[in-house]
Amino acid sequence: MADENDRTPEDEFRDMIRDILSGKEGVDASQLAAAAGLPNDPASLANIMRQFQAAMNASTSGEGINWNMSMEQAKSLALSTVKPVTAIQRAEIDQAFHVANLWLAEATSISELSGTPALISRLEWIEQTMPLWTQLAEPVANSISAALTSVLTDQAPEEMKGMIAGASQLMKQIGGTLFAMQLGQVVGQLSTEVVSGGDVGIPLLDEGHAALLPQNMDEFGAGLDIPMDQVHLYLAVRELAHARLFRHARWLRLNLISAIQDFARGISIDLSRVEDIAGNFDPQNPDELKEALSSGALIPPKSEEQLAALGRLETQLALIEGWVDVVTGAATTRLPRASALAETVRRRRASGGPAESAFATLVGLELRPRRLREATSLWQQVTDAVGADARDDLWSHPDMMPTAEDLDNPAALIAKLEATARGEVAEQDDMDRALADLLDGNIPPVDESEQN
Repeated sequence: MADENDRTPEDEFRDMIRDILSGKEGVDASQLAAAAGLPNDPASLANIMRQFQAAMNASTSGEGINWNMSMEQAKSLALSTVKPVTAIQRAEIDQAFHVANLWLAEATSISELSGTPALISRLEWIEQTMPLWTQLAEPVANSISAALTSVLTDQAPEEMKGMIAGASQLMKQIGGTLFAMQLGQVVGQLSTEVVSGGDVGIPLLDEGHAALLPQNMDEFGAGLDIPMDQVHLYLAVRELAHARLFRHARWLRLNLISAIQDFARGISIDLSRVEDIAGNFDPQNPDELKEALSSGALIPPKSEEQLAALGRLETQLALIEGWVDVVTGAATTRLPRASALAETVRRRRASGGPAESAFATLVGLELRPRRLREATSLWQQVTDAVGADARDDLWSHPDMMPTAEDLDNPAALIAKLEATARGEVAEQDDMDRALADLLDGNIPPVDESEQN
């Protein structure tokens, strides 16, 4: 029998996989935690082991990933720091919402929300936003899970190939479990950073819902030397403006989420990278796998189609954030430290907002609106030229929205809007004329001689 000291990393890796496949007790949770980039403290390890064994004991005939693990992992991370909303906080921020609605009525024609804005804890934010996080992450999770299954089957020692091939669904569950745990880690961390429902740019809450996290708002305002009532009021204005926009432009939420999902589905996994990790994996030193999972290294460079889709997404996100910036600025002119708070928000966003690391890691998509400066400038120029009502009307339909070309050269859009405001009819282009002819039934006859 070989000496235990002579065992190689390959021997240990082989034994770990065999133990997992056989359901043997005592799989080292610290190895799984390190591989997934999760905390290594005793409480977290116990939770990880319980969740992993539940996945192993689940029926292998089921499809998909058990995203309840993400919820449990996120809650366990946030639970140690969560503070309930106090009665004093509720009274102060409810008053801030009341004033914010009055100020927004002067800054935008978009009507106020029908529901009451909410004050939520970190745990409540996790519960309310996790469904959308999992929806956006699932395409990549499935791809990574399938890639790990394929590579482990190919890389396994000959005597284990039959065993692994017969347990492909179980292997997918292993990969999916690690990914779900990592998503929970990211969302749990985000719950300690976000100050509102719209803080990440996309609408994580249901349409028309607004929410603030008082605990995180207080941490946001700490050290700013700005009275907390002003911090509350400024953030309430931003959140209500964001929620109003998505309630008004009912097409916007579905359009944005669908675009992100389409981008995620187009992602392929770098099999050569997975093969390299699987072939050299050391269970006692899983930093390489941890780094690959947490940095998005398994996702190869974007294709031309994805780069084009990313450009459209960045434009849309920049337009959303730019509009919120302009409206918030107009609504908070009475707030003494509004400019300082706006600068704090800009710096926080420029250094990498709370959503950026999450999307970059999980779906290979950075949501930082790179063209935010241009978008904010465009919305301000539109407001100055034709007023808030005409500006807000552009959100009525996706075809009316400014484009990337408009961000490059706002003058043409401004001229068109000013002409419309004067009652002038814009000259039709070829597409407009063709569509008008089609609707009027004026379809020219087909020249048969040209077809022959």
